[in-house]
Amino acid sequence: MMIRWAGCRYVVARLLVCTALFAPIALPGAVWADPVRLLVLGDSLAAGYGLPAKDGFTVQLEQALAAAGQDVIVQNGGVSGDTTAGGWARLEWALADGADAVIVELGANDMLRGIDPGSARSYLSAILATLDERGIPTLVAGMRAPQNLGPTYVAAFESMYPDLAREHHAMLYPFFLEGVAGEPWLNQEDGMHPNSAGVRHIVEAILPSVLELLAQVDPES
Repeated sequence: MMIRWAGCRYVVARLLVCTALFAPIALPGAVWADPVRLLVLGDSLAAGYGLPAKDGFTVQLEQALAAAGQDVIVQNGGVSGDTTAGGWARLEWALADGADAVIVELGANDMLRGIDPGSARSYLSAILATLDERGIPTLVAGMRAPQNLGPTYVAAFESMYPDLAREHHAMLYPFFLEGVAGEPWLNQEDGMHPNSAGVRHIVEAILPSVLELLAQVDPES
């Protein structure tokens, strides 16, 4: 009897091992019926200026999200040279394919052209108000201005991101180029646009915020 009991325990143990091997693996994050559509509404930094398509921000972000167990399609809504006014003008078109969440990365070209921060603020506010009204979770990617533009301009420009994120119930990522700006080895020859390694650095840094953004998406949407 003892031998038969030992054999029975062995069979049960083998069954448990096999069951564990073929059980589905739980991945982090919400469970969605369909892939989540994440729109990146931005300028050349989002578009992947000067890079092969595979090295652009949206592609690298989608790959990083997949590695984190997230079923997400990252839509490239970046247009090189775009300002906040341009982003506002094409917002409806960018949303036409549907978006469950949005990253807004705009303002750098307003600053580079010396456009009045009040104008940039009004267009960015309009974009965020529209997304807020539609209940689309949004992450605002901020930008910094060089000090040679003067303290008044710098203060007005940089403050619009936290101010508007708070006003329109959006998340804030303070500086899109954090850790990349001013680092020659992470930028292309123009010193303004990240190279492949620079984009990888941006993706690694912003990923926790993007995961937090995606956690706000309604699985039933």
